[in-house]
Amino acid sequence: MLTLGLSNLKTISKLGYSAKPIHSQYIRMEANNNTVPSIVVYVTVPNKESGKKLAESIVKEKLAACVNRVPGIESVYQWKGEIQTDSEELLIIKTRQSLLEALTEHVKANHEYDVPEVISLPITGGNLKYLEWIKESTRE
Repeated sequence: MLTLGLSNLKTISKLGYSAKPIHSQYIRMEANNNTVPSIVVYVTVPNKESGKKLAESIVKEKLAACVNRVPGIESVYQWKGEIQTDSEELLIIKTRQSLLEALTEHVKANHEYDVPEVISLPITGGNLKYLEWIKESTRE
C-alpha cells in the first residue's frame, strides 16, 4: 500500500513523482502581485536587418522586455492562392498582455509585410524573478 507519508518519499520518487516541494521562485501568473499577466508574441520578418530594427524599436518603446531573434526559419504558407516558401527570421517577444494592442499597431506600422504575423500565447507561470523583470521593463 502506498501512502503519502514522509517515509514513502523514496517510493514516490521511484514511481516518477517529484518529492521536491514547489518553491516560491516558480509561480503561476495569477499568484503574485509583483507580476502582471504576460504573453509571448511571435512575429516573423523577412530578414536579419528588419528583425534587428523591429526588435530594437519594440524594446526601445518599452513594448516588450525582451525580443529573441531566431534566424533561419523557413515558412510555408498560402498567399493570394499560391503556396509560398520563404526564409524568414522569427521574433519571440515577451511582454505584458495589456500591451498586445499597442505592440500589434507598432508592428503593423513598422513592418514591410502587408499582413504581418502577430500572434500571442499566454505565459501561465515561470521563474518569479523573470516574470517580475517583464513587468519592470515594460510600460504600463
